[in-house]
Amino acid sequence: MTPGAAIEVEGLTKSFAGRVVVDRLSLAVPSGRIMGFLGPNGSGKTTTLRMLCGLLTPDSGRGTCLGLDILTEAQRIKRQVGYMTQRFSLYEDLSIVENLDFIGRVFGLAERRRKVSQALDRLGLTARRRQLAGELSGGWKQRLALAACILHEPRLLLLDEPTAGVDPKARRDFWAQIHGLAADGMTVLVSTHYMDEAERCHLIAYIAYGRLLAKGPVAQVIAEAGLSTFTITAAADKVAELADRLTGLPGVDLVAPFGSALHVGGGDREQLLASLAPYRDNPALVWREDSATLEDAFIHLMGKSSDNFSNGPVS
Repeated sequence: MTPGAAIEVEGLTKSFAGRVVVDRLSLAVPSGRIMGFLGPNGSGKTTTLRMLCGLLTPDSGRGTCLGLDILTEAQRIKRQVGYMTQRFSLYEDLSIVENLDFIGRVFGLAERRRKVSQALDRLGLTARRRQLAGELSGGWKQRLALAACILHEPRLLLLDEPTAGVDPKARRDFWAQIHGLAADGMTVLVSTHYMDEAERCHLIAYIAYGRLLAKGPVAQVIAEAGLSTFTITAAADKVAELADRLTGLPGVDLVAPFGSALHVGGGDREQLLASLAPYRDNPALVWREDSATLEDAFIHLMGKSSDNFSNGPVS
């Protein structure tokens, strides 16, 4: 057992209708940390999250969550988990405070009114407590959903694409709340497609079509991708032309236009430099070697993974 691990699992495997959705996954998540799950759609991220916290039983493998066995003590684990789904699932014809009071009754919370009041204050919802949930914007619905998740004071928070369709300010406010919860000792698992959100996590895990390909702090994942990257600045028409010429060349794993600039990179530096060499002396092109980004690493890992769910994605 890893000291200080809130979750530690080994060899988790899960299949649906004969398809392996999660394939022999092993992972440790430290207590009080935020771990982000990244990967293409249908790669088993949601299934992984649910198995890690006892919401779904693996076909094989073993592990613990919050010191409890994920196979034999799943019911005890679930009582200590807050789960925020992709879609808003509270009652839109009830007010904010009525929704939270209802959740409190479902959990049979002692001192329910005090805990509802605390959740309202923490999420900045007190002034809107009488507003109907159906009248809230996406950002305020998100706050209400998070308040409902933490009402029973869970030790583990599970967030599945929590900020999809929410404006940038609301996303930033949401992440400030998440970091506050982690600072208080809560462990957070969050799946996201936003690179800026992944960079806010203490640790990330990249899952591609059921297999764990990379894990660790963001800087470590980027470094281990071993990418060399360049930015080429030119006239807009030259950028489009150059992108077409470079795409598919040996060693060129990623090509991404950004206005009047083109971002290129690859994992084999010698091959990449050889493919770029014929264009390096062109006076119309300005070259700058850059540090790889998390998005670069993400795209590179996607290119190395194969879709074994081509007949239809599985979460």
